[in-house]
Amino acid sequence: MGVDLVLEAFDPAALLAAFTARAEGAGGIVSFTGHARSTNRAGEAIEELRLDIYRGMTLASMEDITKAACARFDITHTHVVHRYGSIRPGEAIVFVATAAPHRRAAFDAADFMMDRLKTQAIFWKQEVGPTGKYWIEPTAADHQDVARWDMRQDKNNARN
Repeated sequence: MGVDLVLEAFDPAALLAAFTARAEGAGGIVSFTGHARSTNRAGEAIEELRLDIYRGMTLASMEDITKAACARFDITHTHVVHRYGSIRPGEAIVFVATAAPHRRAAFDAADFMMDRLKTQAIFWKQEVGPTGKYWIEPTAADHQDVARWDMRQDKNNARN
């Protein structure tokens, strides 16, 4: 299990190659890369996404999310990289990779972690555009994505 907070841009392809090399023997490897959008929810231009952190708290929240995924799903490896600071549209913000003996656990664990990173990881997010700076929070849809996991039991569900 690896969790990293990084200030500088990262290369998702290089992260995936390194993760794949470490996950030897996995039957399924899944990765997700989230990118900064160029427009906000209202369709207005975004020049910059600013993510502020309190390093110890932010890392602890990310580690809790990955531990929960490891406890819930039959996965063998996981790696999460999240940017903070100033992020331009199109730049990668988050990278999540999971490996498992079977594909379903890898897919579900990555999805589970992304839903929680979006809503429960401790970040202060601000969009900066031509009309000003605006703090943003997870949406109702983001919270619904998390709530769907509360209805499921996943550990050792070997659906292939």
